[in-house]
Amino acid sequence: MTAETFDPSDPKLATVSLTPEAEAHIAEQIQLTARRNIRLGVRESGCNGFMYTLDYIDDPAADDQPAKTSADGAWQLFVRRADLAFVAGTEIVLEVSGLNRSLKFRNPNAESHCGCGESFSVATAS
Repeated sequence: MTAETFDPSDPKLATVSLTPEAEAHIAEQIQLTARRNIRLGVRESGCNGFMYTLDYIDDPAADDQPAKTSADGAWQLFVRRADLAFVAGTEIVLEVSGLNRSLKFRNPNAESHCGCGESFSVATAS
């Protein structure tokens, strides 16, 4: 799937979910950054093609689409319209290993992941 073959007007494709632990972690980070919202995106990078980006923002850009509102309504998660095809259906989870905490992305569009888990690839449209 590519941005060209993706219909951003389909609201179910904008769905991004968060586990309660990931939502709490993001809320904590938003408070620490003194921002009001967060934006999920992707960029070309890494050894496997694409890498996730998380930007803490106050207000969405014109090309941002709301994807999730926190349970308490205090903040929203936005996705860049051009990136919706790459993250539609993704579940964001918080993984804890000892003292380390990190957000991980369970992305049904990812065909493969690199060994370090930092980048992913998607199927190309034919």
